[in-house]
Amino acid sequence: MKKSLFDTAKNVHFIGIGGIGISAIAKMFLLEGKNISGSDMSDSEIISELSKSGAKINIGHSSIPKETDLVIYTIAITEENPEFVEAKNRGLQMITYPQALHEISKDKYTIAISGTHGKTTTTAMIAKIMMDADLDPTVIVGSILKDAKSNFVAGKSKYLVVEACEYRKSFLNIEPTIAVITNIDNDHLDFYKDIHDIQNAFGEFITKVPKGGFVVCNPQDKMVKPAIKEIFSKIVDAYEFRNEKLKLKVLGEHNKKNSDMALAVAHLLGIPKNKAKKSLEDFSGTWRRFEYKGETKSGAIVYDDYGHHPTEIKASLKGAREMFPKQKIVVVFQPHLFSRTKLLLNDFSKSFNDADKVILAPIYPAREPFDSTISSEILAEKIGEKAESLKDFISIEKYLVDSLSKGDILITMGAGDVYKTGEEIIK
Repeated sequence: MKKSLFDTAKNVHFIGIGGIGISAIAKMFLLEGKNISGSDMSDSEIISELSKSGAKINIGHSSIPKETDLVIYTIAITEENPEFVEAKNRGLQMITYPQALHEISKDKYTIAISGTHGKTTTTAMIAKIMMDADLDPTVIVGSILKDAKSNFVAGKSKYLVVEACEYRKSFLNIEPTIAVITNIDNDHLDFYKDIHDIQNAFGEFITKVPKGGFVVCNPQDKMVKPAIKEIFSKIVDAYEFRNEKLKLKVLGEHNKKNSDMALAVAHLLGIPKNKAKKSLEDFSGTWRRFEYKGETKSGAIVYDDYGHHPTEIKASLKGAREMFPKQKIVVVFQPHLFSRTKLLLNDFSKSFNDADKVILAPIYPAREPFDSTISSEILAEKIGEKAESLKDFISIEKYLVDSLSKGDILITMGAGDVYKTGEEIIK
């Protein structure tokens, strides 16, 4: 039998090793006894954990170790990245993180969870149900699972549960037996032309499901419908698995919809309803998904949420308002990407209706160059009187310390490092 690329590679270097998905592959390789090196632009808890486990990691660019026989890189980097250039010049074997997922998924019974929103929570829900049912899956998720305290679980069975990201059509590298579509919405418009382009990508993704496989979704959803029109596998309507007696710890209608998807997958895997229900009722969420962080000295209660798209923000704040109907809700939001903020400006401006006060941090550019035509000041003006933009996190922390009172709810929100603000004022 021909050995796979992962069998032969012994010394693997990761460019962008701190990413929530790519770091899971690094953890997997460390457990297999491979020598791991890597780099990232900033330090984090994930990098600290990898270093403790034996990975040699540089913050900032460095030279790739001479014994390296495989380079795995995040698709967020450009071809001008010095390590990418070095790997090319040295003729090293190079693959992207999505291509690495292909290597892992091709020999597994893969359950791939896709969607513009909710895929992380749904992946975590399905993983918990399967682990509780002793199916022993391997799990790769875009957050930290609270029970496993990791974004990677090394299972020994045939099952792989993986979060399937649509950015740059990454999910087309995965070979799913069961594909889940939580929903489809306008996002990643720095890559996709429009909503039809996004729907076509999801349509392409589900054609990868074999004839005996399943696509779990809401087939009545007007955004999902166009994506599932050409399909060879069986469509499973997740809404048919809604359990009104289910008492979730995670709040909001969006999480009920996520649990519908999870119950549908549990059914397809032959897991008894009562077992799946108990797992979901014990599920307490994941890192940065409306996560309780603690209290400030003044008695304000702090939560953190990864929401960075208008639909996600609206859903999280609606859930927060249901939970805290009379308390003052203060949101510190860090917009993610110039392109997303600019293209969805009107939608963002209507997303904070359930907040009493909105503080905006400067835009987190991630992979993008500076764009002077959009800013947090412009978004604040569009939101209206209750919003203001502050120049940096030090100013934001000072404002919060001076203004928060006992019983106020503070929610830090966004895909960047805004969560550190809540942690700082709790300290």
